[in-house]
Amino acid sequence: MTDNSFDHDTTHDTSHDTTYDTDVYGYDEPMVGPLEAPETSSGFHPVNIGQLVMGVAFAGMVLVWALVQGDVVETGELRWLLPIPWLAAGAAGLAATVLPSRK
Repeated sequence: MTDNSFDHDTTHDTSHDTTYDTDVYGYDEPMVGPLEAPETSSGFHPVNIGQLVMGVAFAGMVLVWALVQGDVVETGELRWLLPIPWLAAGAAGLAATVLPSRK
């Protein structure tokens, strides 16, 4: 006859199973609930220029794709239309770089 019961290891420490492992994520204490801005926050934060540039480029490419799919522009016009999102992304990156230094 085979024993179908599971071997329960009573020496296993399960205290870390229910808590937030702060060392892995780099936080000093566990986060509970939604993330909230500090009360003294003014609402402004530094711009990540790389994310801004790639976001503008992606949005521009989606716009070009939508124009082609909607038959607003023909595929023959892509030669001049595809560089526009990259130029707009570069301009947004330059603006984000220059504007904070003027303050």
